[in-house]
Parts: sequence; structure tokens; C-alpha cells
Amino acid sequence: MERLIVLDTETTGLDVDDGHKIIEIGCVEIIDRNITTNVFHEYVNPKRLIDEKAYEVHGISNDSLEDKPIFSEILDKFMDYISDSALIIHNAPFDIGFLRAELYSSGEDPDKISIKREILDTLKIARKSFPGKRNSLDALCVRYAVDNTDRNLHGALLDARLLANVYLRMTQGQTNIEGLSQSVNKSDQDIIDNVQSRTQRVIRATSDEVDKHLNYFK
Repeated sequence: MERLIVLDTETTGLDVDDGHKIIEIGCVEIIDRNITTNVFHEYVNPKRLIDEKAYEVHGISNDSLEDKPIFSEILDKFMDYISDSALIIHNAPFDIGFLRAELYSSGEDPDKISIKREILDTLKIARKSFPGKRNSLDALCVRYAVDNTDRNLHGALLDARLLANVYLRMTQGQTNIEGLSQSVNKSDQDIIDNVQSRTQRVIRATSDEVDKHLNYFK
């Protein structure tokens, strides 16, 4: 059984080195390339103010977090949920950096989030597949026909659900992307075998078309 966890966070600001904190964690479980209903979702009291620019992105207010637990209070529940499963994250260094900082602030080893764990960065995968193109989550949703019409604001659980669907589509039928080992399901393999078994048809240019081509470049 292959278990993957798609993870996303929302934060008080963009720079963890400025003391910004996690305010929401959303995780979605994938087992054997099927999205399950077993999710993890928590809002977190950061004990600091949210930047105005960050609020414009996710719409989470300081007041709404006053009665929420601090990160250390949800840490054990979170670590139990992700267990030793591989993590799928869009722009992984951002989220992992914040999670490491939260672990450190909670008196835990920050390496617990990444040691002996595979972390799959869908932004890195997308940039390799589509160099020079926009590879934001919204752009990938459009590219892979994943419905994101409800995404007026960012939200950790919503974005994790979208990313789970994007990930399954972007890795469908592929066995090696950025070190990923993904199985090809039977229906996909039937299509691949059918295409590979066909005799290739080569349509050659006529002499008149060749002459026009040469004259054009002259």
C-alpha cells in the first residue's frame, strides 16, 4: 500500500525568518492513487498579528484565531497523522521551512518533519515539465482541468484537495518524475500498449510542396 499526504499551510506572512507563523494546516490522504476522506485540518493561534498582505490572500483574521490551539498543542496529532508517509507540497521549501520553525519553537527536533521522509515538490516537477510557463497552483488547475472555481481565497485544506487532484493527473501513467516511483494503472497501460502497437503512418510532402518550400526560403 502506497500512502501519500498532500500538505498545505497558511501563514501570518511570507518570511519565516521574520518570525512569521503557521495559522492553518490542511492535509489530504492518497492511498494507492486514490484520494480518501481521511483529512487533517487545524487552525492555529500564532500569538502574533497577521500581515495585511497575507490576510488579503487567505482571509483568515486575527480575531478568528483567538480561541484556536497553539502549534505545540496540535503537534502530536499532526505528526501521528502524517506518520512516515511521503509529503506532496507545492513549493515545498516554503511549507517545510515554517514547519521546521514550529517544531523548533515547540522544543522538538526540526528534522523530524523531513528526516527519512520523501518530499515531493509539485512546483519543481511542473517547472521541469513546463519550463518558462506559469506553474502556480491555479495555473496547474487550468492545465490539468481541475475545477478551482471555489478558490476565491487560499485555504490550506482547499488547496491540498486541489493539489491532490493535480498531482494525480500530472503523474498519471508516468513511472519516474523527479525520483517519483508511480505505478501505471491497467487502463492507462492498455492505452499505452495500444498506441505503441500501431503501425506509424508517414505522410511525405509532394514534389510541388517541396518546391514551394524551397522557393519560400529563397
